[in-house]
Amino acid sequence: MLHSGYERLAALWEPGCRLLGVEKAIMGGAMTWVSERNFVAAVAAAGGFGVIACGAMNPDQLDDEITGTRELTDRPFGVNLIVMHPDLDRLIDVCIARTVTHIVLAGGLPQAATIRRIREAGLRVLAFAPALAIARRLVRSGIDGIVIEGMEAGGHIGPVSTSVLAQETLPHVDGVPVFVAGGIGRGEAIASYLRMGAAGVQLGTRFVCARESVAHDNFKKAFLRASAREAQPSRQLDSRFPVIPVRAIVNDGVKNFMEKQREVIARHDCGEIDQTAAQLEIEHFWAGALRRAVIEGDVKNGSLMAGQSVGMVTTEQSMADIMDELVEQAVQALADQG
Repeated sequence: MLHSGYERLAALWEPGCRLLGVEKAIMGGAMTWVSERNFVAAVAAAGGFGVIACGAMNPDQLDDEITGTRELTDRPFGVNLIVMHPDLDRLIDVCIARTVTHIVLAGGLPQAATIRRIREAGLRVLAFAPALAIARRLVRSGIDGIVIEGMEAGGHIGPVSTSVLAQETLPHVDGVPVFVAGGIGRGEAIASYLRMGAAGVQLGTRFVCARESVAHDNFKKAFLRASAREAQPSRQLDSRFPVIPVRAIVNDGVKNFMEKQREVIARHDCGEIDQTAAQLEIEHFWAGALRRAVIEGDVKNGSLMAGQSVGMVTTEQSMADIMDELVEQAVQALADQG
């Protein structure tokens, strides 16, 4: 019975495995300060696909991170680049020069010219699609793979749940593998999305407490203590200053963000700063707050970005054990289906 489960799993995620060049079509979500060389290499060693979170790195910093990752693994891995990064072209240059196999574009809709340039250099390129129309547009632009991520995810989120995105997108996107992300913490969910037509999945929160993760012990303990309902999205105070919701475990850091919005809006209203500067100041809050929590261990005032699957993170395990557990759960679920 289990043998049939393994066979079904292999068949269902074969397109995802082939695109990524891995044994398990499980991507490690790019989490700033967490998804660095050690984390990425551990995901790769466990048979999955690790992705470096470039975030606000400059080209030299990214070059160093890719080099450091190459020293730890000879398996495929990707680099997550933010399309709004002012040095996007130079960051792509670094990835091409360092023969990175895959680039994952995030934080906005990439231009067709950007996708074409990456592909012409021999790299595979994936991007996020928050709606079916965008997924179709990306396919027309020549994308190699798509990630759909629901609002259950940690960090910056969209307004639609993973289950709805999957139903909306999976039956109607042809020609490229689609990976599902957001709120996935067990193998049964992986099996379910694969049966719906996904080629693989992306997980982030589930991997934060891996032993190989460089996240501070305090950060990991906050995850181990938290329940799903404690991972809440941030709120926007003023429609003049749009804020992309950020899902995080509620602490004083979340309250500090609300105060930051009030303070910046007040300074704008009295003419101290213009709207662009005010918007940037609000958005930049999270970068510093996340580092304080992940690296420095300030889990009171830092940002505890986490998806709702955090309630399923109950112990610190090796990356290999987490991956094996997810696979066994998926295999059992598929075997039970007959």
